[in-house]
Amino acid sequence: MDFPRLAAGANLGIAFPTTIEALLSAGPDFLTPAFRATGALPRHNAVTAITGWREFFGGGMGRKLVLNVLYDRAEPHLATTLFAKFPRDFGDPLRDLFTPLMEPECRFALLSRRPDFPISVPRCYFADYCRDVPSGLLITECIPYGVAPVEPHYDKCVDYDLADPLPHYQALTRAMAGLAGAHKSGRLGADIDREFPFAPDVQKAGSAIPYTPETLAEKLAVLRCFADEAPNLFEPQLRDPMFLTAFCAEAPLVLQKEAAIRDRLNTRPDEVALCHWNMNLDNAWFWRDGIGNLQTGLLDWGSVGQMNLAQSFYGMSCAAETGFIAEHRGQLIDLFVAEYAARGGPALSASDFADQVKIATALLGIAWILDAPSLVQTELIEYRSLTGRTDPRLRGNFLARAQLQLLMVFLNDWRVGNIGALLAGLPG
Repeated sequence: MDFPRLAAGANLGIAFPTTIEALLSAGPDFLTPAFRATGALPRHNAVTAITGWREFFGGGMGRKLVLNVLYDRAEPHLATTLFAKFPRDFGDPLRDLFTPLMEPECRFALLSRRPDFPISVPRCYFADYCRDVPSGLLITECIPYGVAPVEPHYDKCVDYDLADPLPHYQALTRAMAGLAGAHKSGRLGADIDREFPFAPDVQKAGSAIPYTPETLAEKLAVLRCFADEAPNLFEPQLRDPMFLTAFCAEAPLVLQKEAAIRDRLNTRPDEVALCHWNMNLDNAWFWRDGIGNLQTGLLDWGSVGQMNLAQSFYGMSCAAETGFIAEHRGQLIDLFVAEYAARGGPALSASDFADQVKIATALLGIAWILDAPSLVQTELIEYRSLTGRTDPRLRGNFLARAQLQLLMVFLNDWRVGNIGALLAGLPG
């Protein structure tokens, strides 16, 4: 297949490789001027060699590479192990869907070079994007998971492995509030709203509900059948026929009230800020500071932008254990509201923000999660015999494991939050 090996970067004015193979071929001839252009590499230094590389697979947005490099002069601040991210291969049918998500991610990586950046992110060595190809390239330091003081990497939707997840979610909440507060206070610069405009219509496309009333009814029927066929995959309160009957009766309210829901989420400027939309544990790293407090850094910023902060909170909590989030959601919301104000954001009502989270949960859950039963059935044809969430067959299948847990959290949030009653009170 014929495709361009180089793309013209829109931000730094440097032509960058479009594939792993092209990057390895270009080597120091590209890396040296690229790293100098971001300020990561001093002018008196240079990359002299690529000493090793390893492609690895994780997530679905694109190809990923661990790259080892050698510099002319070793300097303490220069990482020799780097992470590189590319879009999916040319010709991949999902390339056109996922590649544009790198454009704001690259702009965010360049923004993060500010010395006063309010949160920890991987240090940017190069980031740029070309719409014409389209293509993007992101190169950062590689986070040394499991090397002291950094904790091991945590997979998505297996929080049951954590003895005490609360400090981790508190650290994530503080980071979320720190970035949003810095934006609202103006500390990220005067151009931030131009670089990351709030575009509710674009967000609507990204979270569009793909169902008519008839197809939604079909999805709900599949859910009920799935609960009957695989009861071991449901917590008792979530497979209860009374609950499922009530949920299936209330879920169509999201379609009926969609305009009011989006209006509620998108017309309150104090609750809209630059933030991470997928702040699960697997998109973070953690370490203890000098006095023993847990700190976090955040990565995987694809599609970063301004958003309703309740949606970001939902994105942070949607993969947690159902019992954990039901017990600690209120505490985490209180922490977010307090930290957001302390970091320069407007004062919010915790109770009102909690309702916003419920509304965001309803919208995003119906839009994204009701395909979970069909996905689990497709990924694991033996789903009826699974013994539960920790069954090795389920745990070893990322898509099935993640989709199932997202569904369980969504259903439990609906149940404990009385979301149906909240939606019924909205206009429309």
